[in-house]
Amino acid sequence: MREVWVDLGLDRSYKVIIAAGILEETGRLLERSIGKRKVMIISNPLVFSLYGERVIHALQSAGMKVHTALIPDGEEYKNLRQVNRMLDEAVTAGLERSSLILALGGGVVGDLAGFTASIYQRGIRCIQVPTTLLSQVDSSVGGKTAVNHPRGKNMIGTFHQPSLVIIDTMTLTTLAEDEYRGGLGEVVKYGVIYDRALFQLLEEKALMLKEREQAAVQEIVYRCVKIKSEIVAEDERESGLRMVLNLGHTFGHSLEKLGNYKSIKHGEAVAIGTLIASLLSREMDLLDDCSVKRITALFKELGMAMSFPDYNAEDIYEGMLNDKKVQDEILRIVLPRGIGGYEIIDNPGRDLLLNIIENAAEL
Repeated sequence: MREVWVDLGLDRSYKVIIAAGILEETGRLLERSIGKRKVMIISNPLVFSLYGERVIHALQSAGMKVHTALIPDGEEYKNLRQVNRMLDEAVTAGLERSSLILALGGGVVGDLAGFTASIYQRGIRCIQVPTTLLSQVDSSVGGKTAVNHPRGKNMIGTFHQPSLVIIDTMTLTTLAEDEYRGGLGEVVKYGVIYDRALFQLLEEKALMLKEREQAAVQEIVYRCVKIKSEIVAEDERESGLRMVLNLGHTFGHSLEKLGNYKSIKHGEAVAIGTLIASLLSREMDLLDDCSVKRITALFKELGMAMSFPDYNAEDIYEGMLNDKKVQDEILRIVLPRGIGGYEIIDNPGRDLLLNIIENAAEL
């Protein structure tokens, strides 16, 4: 069992616990950290069919009252309609200010559950139990909660830190191949933008990660969570350093939106966005050609096809302008500066961006 401490001060700091087969310990871990509470589990039908009974049994064995609420599976259901449904469920369950909402699932479940917890009775505790690689290394840590608006991803949300994060890496053994590969796209992001040693480790262990070898997976999840915790502790509200975690996201969110959040997975979109950002970085002399080739090769070694969707470059660009990271009409894009460093560029220029997007589509 490995632990990471997210240091946000006396009242809001929390642990991230990482181990294989830890779901059965959920009740004990909550009781030890928070005490006996009424708990509402938010999950989706697929994840709940795999892990719901185990988590319910663990919670009830620790003396907790449990209510379950399910949302449909898919990014297209991360919306205010589903939030209203979950609020209705919370009222029906009789949740109080002392109660908990437990998110059991991937990024959609975690985001929606966290957002619901943040607004129910002006905010109750949320526990994150992420079951996908993407949510384990990224979205479950840091307190970002949101739902989508028809004109943009994650446009409606809050910062609401969890009280505890429990990561069972064994859940990744049942994860669909495309979902697992998508999570690896977020993992590569950390190495490209922040930690050169992690990037080198990913190159060395690419085959083991591709085959989901548990020791390698646990090590990578731990390294990514540790990086995320350090960045969040320094910049919780994304006013500076935390922006670097958006590498590939400005491009990626536009791709997701153009596909109505169905045709391309978030992690795959981020991976393609990272490649576009790397090409732009090379054009601006921040990244050499060898580094671009290493980044591209690593994605391929990890099993990512990197197939560019058939979208018009102009439409991708327009989608970027509606991204929530646009501030004062300034489009800010995070670029790699070498491998392990970063640069934040303001308004790189429409023609340049269109040219880079078109070049990426030809790779």
